[in-house]
Amino acid sequence: MKKSISSFAAIFFSMSGVFAQAPGDKYNNPDFKVKAAEVTYESRYDALVFEIQVEGQAGKTVPAPVGSMNGAPVLAYVFPTTLKSTDIGFSATEGIVAMAITAHPDMDDTPLWDENNDGKYDNDGIIWHAHWVVLSKDTRVPGGLSVKEFKAGDKAVTLPKTAPGMPMFFDSPGFNILKQGAAIRVIVPAFRMNHQKDFKFDAVSCYMQMSHGADHKNHGSKPILGVYQVYGVLSGNLSLPYMVKK
Repeated sequence: MKKSISSFAAIFFSMSGVFAQAPGDKYNNPDFKVKAAEVTYESRYDALVFEIQVEGQAGKTVPAPVGSMNGAPVLAYVFPTTLKSTDIGFSATEGIVAMAITAHPDMDDTPLWDENNDGKYDNDGIIWHAHWVVLSKDTRVPGGLSVKEFKAGDKAVTLPKTAPGMPMFFDSPGFNILKQGAAIRVIVPAFRMNHQKDFKFDAVSCYMQMSHGADHKNHGSKPILGVYQVYGVLSGNLSLPYMVKK
């Protein structure tokens, strides 16, 4: 895992000179300036609370739709961690396990959940929601990272039952998201992450983008979901120095 984190940080920062030209510039505002973060284990509820605090209002800014899944913008608050992929229901794979809180108006990738409670399950991608992802280095995009993909139909790959069916290490677990002023939080029952309470983490805000059609095929030279611009890294060097509080 240390090797994975080291390579993750190296590629992440080697691409930093490209960020100035990234398509997410228009969303680069205080709502994504990360000031603090913590992950707290609450024994009363046997749950972990992931929290990011920003200079502005967390979750206030959302992306404008482009009318297509190909090129669809995604804004995210992300917690890279030292968790293993098997801790969150994926089969064993290399990469950085991260909890991502995202919003994206052009698609709904949480088919089991009705986040806006309107009786429809395919129209609420714009509502901030949680994903478990595995990130891997990817020089095809300015941010140097993407959600790790696999060949569709690969029998060696296991995904949680809540995964939306895309050929990526990507899950839609349906955890509660809470926004309160400068803070945004996600509440994760401990049993949904193998009762892990002693991992390390960091906090990142970023602009991501989809690059594929509705069938998740023919996305060409770009990853299905890649990082295009990073707005902030709490540690400054992506060293994942923070520990879970109890």
